[in-house]
Amino acid sequence: MWAPQLHKGLSPLQLCRIMRPDDANIMGNVHGGIILKMIEEAGCIVSTRHCNTQDGDRCLALLVRVEKTEFLSPVFIGEVVHISAEITYTSKHSLEVQVIVMAENILTGGKKLANKAALWYVPCSLQNVNKIIEVPSIQYVNAEQKEEGRKRYEAQKTERMETKARIEEVLPPLPNLEPHTVGFSQSSLIHLVGPLDCTLHDYVHGGVTMKLMDEVAGIVAARHCNTNIVTASVDAINFHRKIKKGCVVTVTGRLTFVSNRSMEIEVLVDAASLVEKEIKKYRAVSAFFTFISLDKDNKPLPVPPLKIEGEEEQRRFEEGNARYLQAKAKRVADKDRQ
Repeated sequence: MWAPQLHKGLSPLQLCRIMRPDDANIMGNVHGGIILKMIEEAGCIVSTRHCNTQDGDRCLALLVRVEKTEFLSPVFIGEVVHISAEITYTSKHSLEVQVIVMAENILTGGKKLANKAALWYVPCSLQNVNKIIEVPSIQYVNAEQKEEGRKRYEAQKTERMETKARIEEVLPPLPNLEPHTVGFSQSSLIHLVGPLDCTLHDYVHGGVTMKLMDEVAGIVAARHCNTNIVTASVDAINFHRKIKKGCVVTVTGRLTFVSNRSMEIEVLVDAASLVEKEIKKYRAVSAFFTFISLDKDNKPLPVPPLKIEGEEEQRRFEEGNARYLQAKAKRVADKDRQ
C-alpha cells in the first residue's frame, strides 16, 4: 500500500493504546469504530503539526475523506494497538495521510497487521474555520512518487464530487416488517454533539462520527443475522459538510447488499442545529460498511439472504453487488502481485 521513507524530512507519528473491555463487543472483538477513531486521531495530529510548521495563521486539520479500508485481522481485549501515521502527499490545500495499525499480544509478543488506511485532511484557520490554509509541501524521494500521489489526489477529489451529487433522503422503516428485509434491520442513532465530541473549532471530530457510524452498522448487521458480527471493511467515507457543537445528528444504517458471507450497509449521517433554526437538516457524511458474521471460534458464518422489496431496493442491491465484485477482483489481483 505504501512504503516507509516515501519522502524526506518527516518522521511517522506513533501512537499506542491497550484495548479495554469497553472498546469491544460481548465476544471480546474490538469495535471497528474504535480503530477508526484512533486512526483519525493520529491523522489529525500529524496533519495539524505539519501545517503549523509555517508562519501565519495557526490551523487545525479537519478530515474530509477516508479511502476504502480493510480490517485485516480482528483485535481483542488486552492487545496493544500501535498506530503509525505518515503524510504521503500534499496539494495546495490538502494532505494525504497513510496509516498502518498493528496489534500486539503483550503476553506472547506476537504482532499482526490489523488495518491500513488513507485519509485526506484540509487545514482550517483557528480564527475562521471557513478559511483553508495553504499546506507546506513535502520532499519526495523522486518525481514518480510525487506523480502517484497527485493521481490519488485527483481520483479522490472526483469521487467526492460524484458522491455529493448522489445524496438522497432516508425514509424511516415501516414497523413490524418481515425478518431479513431491509426495513426489519434498518436502524438509527440520535446523538447530540457536545464539547467532548469537538475540535478547537467546535466542530465534531471525524473519528467521533466514524465511531457512531460503525455502531449503527453493527446494529443493522446483528439484527439481520442474529450472531456475533465484526467490521470487515469500509468503503470511502466522505465528509460532505461540517457538524457544529449543538447539532443533533441522526445516523442511519440500512442493508444494501448481502453475499454468502458478507453484508454491505449504507450509513448516512444527517445533522440539524438545535439552536440555529435557519440551519435546516443536511447530509453531513456517507459511507458503506461491510460486516461479516462469526461463530464462537471467530470463523465466518453464512449470512441469511436479503429479501428485496421494490425497485429502489433492487437498484441499491445491484449497485452493491457491483461494488462487491469489484472489491473481490481487486483482492485477487493484489494477492497475485504479492
